[in-house]
Amino acid sequence: MKPIRIALIGANRNSHCVQIHTRIQQLTELFEVVGIAYPENEEQLLPGKVERIGDLPRLTVEQILCDPTIEAVAVETDEIYCTKYALMAAKAGKHVHMEKPGGRELADFEELIATVKEKNLIFCPGYMYRYNPYVQELFAAVQAGELGQIQYVEAQMNCIHTPESRQWLSQFEGGMLFFLGCHLVDLIYRLQGMPQKVIPLSCRSGIGESGEDHGMVVLQYPGGVSFARTTATELGGYRRRQLVVTGTKATWELKPLEWGKEAAMTTKRNISSERAWSHPGVDSETEPFDRYIPMLTHFARCVRGEIENEFTPDYELELFKLLLTCCKPSP
Repeated sequence: MKPIRIALIGANRNSHCVQIHTRIQQLTELFEVVGIAYPENEEQLLPGKVERIGDLPRLTVEQILCDPTIEAVAVETDEIYCTKYALMAAKAGKHVHMEKPGGRELADFEELIATVKEKNLIFCPGYMYRYNPYVQELFAAVQAGELGQIQYVEAQMNCIHTPESRQWLSQFEGGMLFFLGCHLVDLIYRLQGMPQKVIPLSCRSGIGESGEDHGMVVLQYPGGVSFARTTATELGGYRRRQLVVTGTKATWELKPLEWGKEAAMTTKRNISSERAWSHPGVDSETEPFDRYIPMLTHFARCVRGEIENEFTPDYELELFKLLLTCCKPSP
């Protein structure tokens, strides 16, 4: 089967543009990269990122949209522009891989989803934890009933960011919860569905000028309370990123959720299913993996029609609506 002809759009300050664009170039059996457009002056604003992405043919967005041989695009602009360019591509009939979670406006995202559905296109935001091997095993175990009834989920994704990055968060309502907490909200929503009540608790740390660099939301369900927490001021926070899922039959803890270099990451897991207080549970660790290759391979296989995308456009829309609710000001 011929590789998918794909064009790349944009670069971003704090997300995964370099990793996504370079991995697409590496996956030559899946993708043929036609070229790249930098529509938001990225070549002048982000020269280091552009250099790392590589010397690709330069295109305009209009050239990409008007070329019928280009089947797909990867949109990696700054988050505030993502939905704008994804929508343009979808209207032109291109399949879309897009930096998560989308722009700031619900109406724009709703139009994007409606267009994707109308034109029967593949749409995949860059939620890389969906493709983590232990996360996938976790969801299979939940579906098989191995955890019993889910009582609550605790998810953390912390780090230490520069003052400049923390100030950059001010362009998003919810700050860190919008920027990185979207990954955690995705996991909780998949495990437990729509909550009965959402209690936003994001705030500014007061450590210099910043946006909401302490992201927090509590999600209330019939049988328990779950939470997502993501901060930009925690020393050692990257090593403590974790997902804990507690059921009536077993508790799964993934910690660190991912650790290591981006092309050789691992995840550690503990499964507790014994009632004895002193039981240590069962520990294991994945083989090293690349967090981006499975995500982009999934996108390619969906475009080719080899598999069905389990993350439907309607799922992505409901997730985005929930995320915006989570990012509202604290009561």
